[in-house]
Amino acid sequence: MRVFLFQGIGFLFLLAVVSAFSGKLWREYNPSMNQRIKHGFPGWSGKSYGFAPHPLEEDDAVVQVYAARTRGSKQILAVHTWIATKAKSKSHYVTSEIFGWRLRRNGTALRQTVDVPDKGWYGNPPELLLDIRGEQAEQLIPEIEQAIADYPYKHEYTVWPGPNSNTFTSWIGKEVPELGLDLPATAIGKDWRPINEVVGLSASGTGLQTSLWGLLGMSVGWEEGLELNLLGLSYEIDLFDLAVELPGIGRIGTDPVVQ
Repeated sequence: MRVFLFQGIGFLFLLAVVSAFSGKLWREYNPSMNQRIKHGFPGWSGKSYGFAPHPLEEDDAVVQVYAARTRGSKQILAVHTWIATKAKSKSHYVTSEIFGWRLRRNGTALRQTVDVPDKGWYGNPPELLLDIRGEQAEQLIPEIEQAIADYPYKHEYTVWPGPNSNTFTSWIGKEVPELGLDLPATAIGKDWRPINEVVGLSASGTGLQTSLWGLLGMSVGWEEGLELNLLGLSYEIDLFDLAVELPGIGRIGTDPVVQ
């Protein structure tokens, strides 16, 4: 029995390594992604990739969640995620995210600022994960702002396994389940939980999750499907959307954007 257990863990680890390097090739040669980069318009001071409506042209409220590959060697496996909101009739977006370096300088890792919501991250293009507009967004923004204010780990930061930037975005999804937020498998840290909260809501708030510090766990939910977490790496089968997610590669299948 022990031999089969070690063989299983070894197989999953090997799959993660293969997926990571395959993911790098996928991103470099994926036509749809290259097309997004090519056609990202240079407005908003050359920062916007065209996913977010210009705040001077959109009067309705907007809620969006983005992911982009991290910098350095970490980008092979992981993404950084953030949330952006624009209240009705406002002429700007507020982006909220977690930075480890900010904790050392300012005593809090949380950064909220007026910014272009769909800008790149260290030269990597953003991926739109969620896009809600109009009356629904207007109703959700106060709940999102409250969830951000209540985030309990803004004075902590650990790159792996968490809490990190993806733990923060995952927290918002749990606190505001109406978002239906399904973070990608590459959002390492989304499954991190403190030892006294091993069982709780999944990252989307639509299911259940059990996780030991984000190193070993499982999630079952309407948005996540069936997800296995091993050493912070996620393997997901989304039966409802007919898609799978693998470490490094991310999602293979239908578009995950919630609108």
